[in-house]
Amino acid sequence: MELARATRLKDEFLANMSHELRTPLNAILGMTEALIEQICGPLNEKQLKSLSTVERSGQHLLELIDDILDLAKVEAGALSLERTPTQIGTLCKSSLTFVKQLANQKKIRLIEQCPDEPMPELMLDERRIRQVLINLLNNAVKFTPEGGHVTLSISLTAPNPDTAEYGLKFTVEDTGIGIKPNQLERLFQPFVQVDTALNRQYTGTGLGLALVKRIVELHDGRVDATSEFGVGSCFSVELPCSPGAKLPPAVIRHPDNDIALTAQPPAVPLVLLAEDSPDNIDVIQGYLAAKGYEVIIAKDGQTAIALAQAQTPNLILMDIQMPGMDGLEAIATIRRDEALQQVPIIALTALAMKGDRERCLAAGADDYLAKPVKLKQLVATMRSLLADADEMLN
Repeated sequence: MELARATRLKDEFLANMSHELRTPLNAILGMTEALIEQICGPLNEKQLKSLSTVERSGQHLLELIDDILDLAKVEAGALSLERTPTQIGTLCKSSLTFVKQLANQKKIRLIEQCPDEPMPELMLDERRIRQVLINLLNNAVKFTPEGGHVTLSISLTAPNPDTAEYGLKFTVEDTGIGIKPNQLERLFQPFVQVDTALNRQYTGTGLGLALVKRIVELHDGRVDATSEFGVGSCFSVELPCSPGAKLPPAVIRHPDNDIALTAQPPAVPLVLLAEDSPDNIDVIQGYLAAKGYEVIIAKDGQTAIALAQAQTPNLILMDIQMPGMDGLEAIATIRRDEALQQVPIIALTALAMKGDRERCLAAGADDYLAKPVKLKQLVATMRSLLADADEMLN
């Protein structure tokens, strides 16, 4: 009973800390993104460079928060995979894109090696495996001196004679500083770094490789590392796949389904923003206004319901944790109003723990975005939902 209580308290603490950290980060990253796009006016090169530094630092903080939460979910057995058919070539290219800028800054050559034969589609949690590859590539670039190279290669392993299953192997190899043999076994332990000296050259929390190992094992795969000190390191991820496996037709995207993504929303849509943080209101309202949206504000759930009923907005952005009536209750109440049942609602919240997305969708939201959210991503989601709503009306 004490263990169950301690686990529950830990989960509650992580959920609260996630919300409290994400809320100010949303304002920081959102305002930075808007300034870099020069929504508020032109900036000189020095100002843009400073803002880029702020954005990189904010993104780094967000990555640390996500790593801690992800590791806590894995350790608690609460991290579930969302497997979809995944194109391996596309997955590798998108992963390399994430580290391209850092590699260019250090004059490190990125090399992609794929076999000539077509790669099979695998049923993977694409976001999680991309997280694995980016983590390995980031480490390779970070620990490789200027002028070196990092190679991402993909290969098929020999079929298992008993099961007739073969594996797909991702290998990340670098010409970096390498790891001493007696330090290799410590690599995949959480919160452990090989170099713990106060004057160490390379920063980090020691969470990345622990997450890599856990995510790969959730996919029934394995991760291995070899290294030669002063020469370089090689990390490999092997995932099982079956050559005869068929993809579920329900998850295959058809070109016709993509039409709505490129359709234009109606002219000057009215957006109701339910949000109690003044900083987030300023960021989101300013950005949406610059993108051609009219925005009305509600600072609690009850006001959001009243404004929705009075003005029938084209779309609602609903925060969840607000004073008085929370966003979940407000969404459920709005959905009971026949005139508002077809209005798209996006839950825009700093609640990002297991089950938060499901609770928002169950209350009646059409989509869920966890703060801090990229403003471009927010607008893209809004356009998609507005286009779908417009198509239903026509």
